[in-house]
Amino acid sequence: MTQRVQRRSARWFDGDGMREFAHRQRSQQMGFSREEFMDRPVVAILNTWSDLSPCHAHLRERAQDVARGITRAGGFAVELPALSLGEVMVKPTTMLYRNMLAMEAEELLRSHPVDAVVLLGGCDKTVPGLMMGALSMGLPAIFVPAGPMMSGHWRGRTLGAGTHTRHFWDERQAGNLSDTDWVELEGVMTRSPGTCQTMGTASTMTLLIEAMGFTLPGASSIPAMDSAHRRMAYAAGVRAVAMADAGPAPAEIATEAAFSNAAHVLCAIGGSTNAAIHLAAMAGRAGVDLPDDLIDAAARRTPCLVNLMPAGEHLMADLFRAGGLPAVMNRIAAHLDPDAPTVTGEPLGDRWKDAECWDDAVIRPLADPVSDRPALARLTGNLAPRGALMKPTAASPRLLEHSGPAIVFDGPADMRARIDDPGLDVTADSVLVLRGGGPLGGPGMPEWGNLPIPKKLLKQGVRDMLRISDARMSGTHGGTCVLHVCPESAAGGPLAALRDGDVVTLSLSQRRLDVALDEAEIAERLKAHAPPAPPGRGWTRLYAQHVEQADRGCDFDFLRGAGNPEPGIF
Repeated sequence: MTQRVQRRSARWFDGDGMREFAHRQRSQQMGFSREEFMDRPVVAILNTWSDLSPCHAHLRERAQDVARGITRAGGFAVELPALSLGEVMVKPTTMLYRNMLAMEAEELLRSHPVDAVVLLGGCDKTVPGLMMGALSMGLPAIFVPAGPMMSGHWRGRTLGAGTHTRHFWDERQAGNLSDTDWVELEGVMTRSPGTCQTMGTASTMTLLIEAMGFTLPGASSIPAMDSAHRRMAYAAGVRAVAMADAGPAPAEIATEAAFSNAAHVLCAIGGSTNAAIHLAAMAGRAGVDLPDDLIDAAARRTPCLVNLMPAGEHLMADLFRAGGLPAVMNRIAAHLDPDAPTVTGEPLGDRWKDAECWDDAVIRPLADPVSDRPALARLTGNLAPRGALMKPTAASPRLLEHSGPAIVFDGPADMRARIDDPGLDVTADSVLVLRGGGPLGGPGMPEWGNLPIPKKLLKQGVRDMLRISDARMSGTHGGTCVLHVCPESAAGGPLAALRDGDVVTLSLSQRRLDVALDEAEIAERLKAHAPPAPPGRGWTRLYAQHVEQADRGCDFDFLRGAGNPEPGIF
């Protein structure tokens, strides 16, 4: 582990020069006593709280809990606000701004007198965004997950955020829910601060960060409103002070073994497809080359054991009561590296060796998985030369080997204009295709991949169809959706050549996604493809100039690899 020679913050506060004098002077201007910050490790609390991020509504208070721990352990706590990316409120998509948060996190740490950092986040893109910045910066970092919200209930039924939103919307479109029902649901589905309590992207990513060793044991499943969550935040502050001097640095934790462990845990928890992109981006920052088939190979070995919506029945509070991630890792220990390091100093295997499962209905035994289908699958073919991803556990078995005529939508406006047209030539066997939803096309790769079922089919009882997109999909949603088609259509990928009526074939067994066209025909059609006009200004223009494709994690090409932890000319 890293051993301190001189604290980084000493460059600001120690010494007899005018600059050091000014730093001490200005700290006292804020009301801090000299004894609070002199010769103490400075620990930053990067907080993604905001009034428009319901998942993080409690992080103001959790920052205070972390600060108590830092102070108790002899450190100097400084809270630094960072970009808050509330998944529901931020438009056009939080994914457009994940890299902005990553850059901000890295530069906040580089430009301030900081020796270690506690990262506060949870909503989908805040987790990888904060971690990407921390990995590039290289200062010791520990993650405090925001925690899942309380479970929703309606008329005797337990509800999961996101998962049931789509379900009830389809029922309303089919005429099975009244306006009164709809308004009632609006007020009872999300009952407290915290992230989606289903196995959406937020829960997936915080569980994976724990699996990689960046949180305290069991931290990722503690409900946001449980008193244990406050105690965990306090303990993370205590631990961060020790890490400021002794490490470990992020690079010591984010190893190939850590990413392999994360891939197997992703499959065991039936996690979000979005994790594939975020793990690739984090690996790029850590300088780790992930195999293209890392997740697919893990899914062939590791069954889905965590019985949570949308693939299962339960919610995150149930996973917490059943033993949390340590109990899950205990069951798949044969596929994990027990020697992987963690922020607490002990090897990861120590976290699961004595862990027990208290509810086999929530964390299934290996002999009784949630599904006999793989949690995730990577597809290739002439529609996806660099890959696409799907979640077979949340798909309809009848559609896993399927061919049908394509109905192609060029973006969401085209889809909204035509999807519910009674004259649309669509059947349950049609293949709905949405293009223009990738990193460039969105821009930002929005969660458009869970295309709606046409209203006339909903009224006939159809609740799933094969849907294909170069966009992403919320981890809270299910259905037979093929996502992240790469290269995207806006970059001239084969999806741009697709026309209505072309026969598209999905074969899960072969891991293939193909259209019944030869390469010459695809190439000829692509000659007519025109890339979208570049954005006119600001962040979106920078994004379009430098974002990489989904298989590279949608990071910026100039941000791969570690940065320099020093502030430069001082």
